[in-house]
Amino acid sequence: MADGNDLISFIASMSGEGNLRVEENLGEGFVRLRVSEAERRQAKHDIQHVEDIVVEMLRNARDAGAKNIYLATVKEEGIRTLLFFDDGSGVPQDMQERIFDARVTSKLESMKMDKWGVHGRGMALFSIKQNTVSSEVVTSGTNLGSAFKVVADTSQLSERADQSTWPQAAKDDEGVLSCVRGPHNIARAVCEFACEELHGCDVYYGTPTEIASTLYAHASGALDASRLLFMDNELDLPVVSRLGYAADAADFIRIAASLGLDLSERTAHRILAGTIAPLRSVASRLLREKEHVARSKAEIDLERDRRGLKIGKEDLASFSRALERDFNDLASRYYLTLSHDPKIRVTHDRITVTFEIDKEDA
Repeated sequence: MADGNDLISFIASMSGEGNLRVEENLGEGFVRLRVSEAERRQAKHDIQHVEDIVVEMLRNARDAGAKNIYLATVKEEGIRTLLFFDDGSGVPQDMQERIFDARVTSKLESMKMDKWGVHGRGMALFSIKQNTVSSEVVTSGTNLGSAFKVVADTSQLSERADQSTWPQAAKDDEGVLSCVRGPHNIARAVCEFACEELHGCDVYYGTPTEIASTLYAHASGALDASRLLFMDNELDLPVVSRLGYAADAADFIRIAASLGLDLSERTAHRILAGTIAPLRSVASRLLREKEHVARSKAEIDLERDRRGLKIGKEDLASFSRALERDFNDLASRYYLTLSHDPKIRVTHDRITVTFEIDKEDA
C-alpha cells in the first residue's frame, strides 16, 4: 500500500495541474507551492468585492500621475462593467497585456503607502484579472493616458446591494473632508479616494452617458481647434480628449466605442447639443451635498427654535391669574367652581387653556 508521500506524488503525476501548482513534495501531506500558484491564491484574497477593484484601479491611475480620473459603470443582469479613463502616463503598446502578469510594475523606486496599504507590488492588475470575467486595456499609449475595461460577474464577486446611495461627507477640525455615512458601495469607495487625494487629482463618477458627456465637455474646453485641423485622426490625442475630435454624432459614436463606451445615436446627439450636463468632480459633489445638508439642518433648527419657544414662568403665572379673574364672572352666573388653577399648554402653533370644573358643579 502506498504511503502519504507516494499518494501525493501519484496525484501530482496524474494531473498536469498538480505539476503546475506544486514545486516540492515535503512529505506528511505538506507541499511547497510554485510561485505562480501562491500568487494566484494571494490574488484571489486581495480582491474580495467589486469595490476593491475600484480602489485598486483608482490607485493605479493616481500612481501613473493622473490629474483627472473618470469612472463609468453600469450593471446588467448581474454583470458589472467598469470603465476607467485617466490622463496619466499611459501604457506602451507592447506592455498592454503584460501589465496583468504578476509582479509587473512601473514603480520600481516609488512603492506607495496610503490608507489602503502598500501599493506598487505589481499585484493589483493581476489580482483584478484573476477575479473578473475580463480585464483589459481598451486603449492607451505613452503619455496619452489610459482607458481600462473591467467586467465582473457579481454572482462570483459580490458587491454591496445598495449601489444607489450617495455617501455624506463632513470636515474635521482641521478642515479635512471625509466620508462619514453611507453604505460601503462603489460610490463610497470613489468618494473616499477623492477625499484622500483631494489636492492631487479630480475624480468623476457616473453612468457611461454621463462620463461621455463629461469627457466631451472637458475636451472641448481644452483642445486647440487649429491643432485639430492638421490631425488625421484622434489617436494622437490623450485618451480623455479624444471625444473632442468628433465632428458629428456618427464620429462621436465611433470614438466613444473605441474607448469602450457604447452609446446610441440619440445619446450622441444629446451630448453634442449640450442637453446632457457634464458631471461635477466627486469632491465638488460631496462639498455641495454637505452644504445642502448644512442648510437643511439650519432650517430645521430654526423651526425647532420656533417650536421650542417658551413663555416665562412669571408671564404664565400672570396670564393664569388674569384668566381666573375673567372666568369668575362666568362662574358666578352658572354657579361654577374651579378645582385647580387654569392649565396653560404652549405648543408650536397654539396655546391651549384648560379650566377644570369641580365635579359637584357638573
